[in-house]
Amino acid sequence: MRIAIVGATGLVGELVMKVLREQSFPVTEIIPVATEKSVGKIIEFGTNEYQVVNLETALSMKPDLAIFSAGGETSLEWAPKFAEVGTYVIDNSSAWRMDPSKKLIVPEINGDSLTAEDRIIANPNCSTVQLMLILAPLHKKYGVKRVVISTYQSVTGTGVKAVAQMDNERAGIVGEMAYGYPIDKNCIPHCDVFLENGYTKEEMKLVEETKKILDPAIRVTATAVRVPVVGGHSESVNIEMNADFELGDIRKLFHVSPGVVLKDDPTTNSYPMPKYAEGKDAVFVGRIRRDESQDNTLNLWIVADNLRKGAATNTVQIAKLLLLKGYIR
Repeated sequence: MRIAIVGATGLVGELVMKVLREQSFPVTEIIPVATEKSVGKIIEFGTNEYQVVNLETALSMKPDLAIFSAGGETSLEWAPKFAEVGTYVIDNSSAWRMDPSKKLIVPEINGDSLTAEDRIIANPNCSTVQLMLILAPLHKKYGVKRVVISTYQSVTGTGVKAVAQMDNERAGIVGEMAYGYPIDKNCIPHCDVFLENGYTKEEMKLVEETKKILDPAIRVTATAVRVPVVGGHSESVNIEMNADFELGDIRKLFHVSPGVVLKDDPTTNSYPMPKYAEGKDAVFVGRIRRDESQDNTLNLWIVADNLRKGAATNTVQIAKLLLLKGYIR
C-alpha cells in the first residue's frame, strides 16, 4: 500500500499521516509530496523516514492512493494525472466538490455510494462535515426543510500562518498577518473571499455542499465567522423540519448516530466546546432546544475538531472504505 500525501508539510497533511498511524492503516510506503522548497526534507512515519519529493516524482511512482491537501489549483492540475495512472485520489480542497461527476463523501452518510470508477473523491468542507453528521439523521426521520447556520471557526482552518498570527499577537510580537485584522480578542465575519451575492465562499460551501450531500430541496443560509481559538469549529444551527418532534427522541437519535457524541445537560453545564473537542474524531452536539418562535424547528450547537473529522479523519475514513471495498490493496 503506497500512499502519496500531497501537502505533507502542511497542517492537514501532517495530521493525515498521524491519523493513518492511529488507525493502523496498512501502509507499506509513504510518499510525502510538497513544494520545491521542501523537496529533500525528511518526514517521519512511524519508525521509518521518507524524503519529500515533488509531484512529478510522486506521479512516476504510481501510488495506490494519493491524498491531496495542497489547495484547489494543485488538485485541479494533478489529481486527474494521478487518476490516469490508476491512483485513487481523495481531495481535501474545494476543487472537485461541486463537480457533478465527482462524489462528495462523508462515510457515515453516503459512503456506500462509492464505486470502483470513482478515481477522484472529494472531501467536503470541514464545516459541512460536522453539520452533515447532525442533519442527516434528522432529515431521514423528520425531513429537513430549512437550515440557518452561524459558524465560529478556528484559526487552524486558515492554516499555519493564521495560528502564528494569533500566537504573535498574544505574545506582543509584530509578524506576518494571515488576516486583514487582528484575530486575538476579536471575531472576523469573513471566511474566504466575498462573492457577488455578498456571501463569502465559505458560507456558500455550506449551502451548496449540504444540498449535494443530502437533498437539493433543503434551503440553507449561513454566516461564517473566524474566532481566536485553535480547538475546532463551532456552529449554531436552527433547523426547520417538515414534521414535529419530541426533544427526547432527538437526543435518542443523536445517541445512536455514528460519529456523534451527545453532550447536552444544562443542569451540569454540559455542552460542546472546541477546547474539549480538540484532538478528537467525534462530532459533538448539545444545547438542544425547541425554537419557540416557529413550529417544527430546533436549535442546537455543534462542535468538532476541524482538522480531524473535518479533514484528516474523514479522509482516512474514505480511504478505509476504498480498502474495505477492495479498490485498493
